[in-house]
Amino acid sequence: MNLTADTYFLDGCGRCPLMATPQCKVNTWKQELALLRRIVLDCGLIEEVKWGVPVYTWQNRNILLLGAFKASCTLSFFKGVLLEDADRILCLPGESTQSAKLIRFTKVSEIARIEALLKAYIFEAIEVERAGLKVVLKTSSELAVPAELKSRFAAVPGLQAAFEALTPGRQRAYILYFAAPKQAKTREARVLKCTSQVLAGKGLTD
Repeated sequence: MNLTADTYFLDGCGRCPLMATPQCKVNTWKQELALLRRIVLDCGLIEEVKWGVPVYTWQNRNILLLGAFKASCTLSFFKGVLLEDADRILCLPGESTQSAKLIRFTKVSEIARIEALLKAYIFEAIEVERAGLKVVLKTSSELAVPAELKSRFAAVPGLQAAFEALTPGRQRAYILYFAAPKQAKTREARVLKCTSQVLAGKGLTD
């Protein structure tokens, strides 16, 4: 599907069967997303569609994206951790996130009330790109290995050696994937599911 931004705001992202139905999450937050879209475009960013959602760029560099979820719609900055955030309106999408930060909204009035502040954050994000600032990401060796993976290392001969033989990027992807769920049983299930893949020397998406 050649999705355009207008199609997204009208019918949804098309990544599930709910597109163009009242149940689509985009339809849930249609007014909120329309206001966020106008605010972002007021700041001079270029609107594109990447990964099925509206992404806003400056000189071909990703600045932010809009998203629609069950409980809220979001404005997410790709390098949100580099923003000053003096008003403490940003939050991490997940515990393992190292770069992006977002703001959640559930009402048009919430957005309208801080429109000037949102624009200030957007202009700051543009200045971050203009200055060429980079997010220093933790390497796999700096990330905490989940207890469930350590237990699996002890239970399966050769698993730890196979894991340590993977490239740093593949190790990091696995660690973030295993550590993400809040429930231990879900973390354990993920480790169990991927054991044979690690033993085969493959990455999470290979």
